[in-house]
Amino acid sequence: MTPAEVAALFRVDPKTVTRWAVAGKLQSLRTLGGHRRYRAAEVHALLAQASGACADAPVEGPGAGAADAAY
Repeated sequence: MTPAEVAALFRVDPKTVTRWAVAGKLQSLRTLGGHRRYRAAEVHALLAQASGACADAPVEGPGAGAADAAY
């Protein structure tokens, strides 16, 4: 997958995807022309991990816990 394709899945800038590769969060391959490519299986695994982290996060914001508030 290209950086732009990965970025579209995560809704981030393609430069962010490159930073993730440099940081070791996502492994990249280099084409003969020097462009980065990412394995689809690894990208989807990271996406599932990120989605799971969001689902486990506590709910915050206006109205959060309003049912527990005593008036």
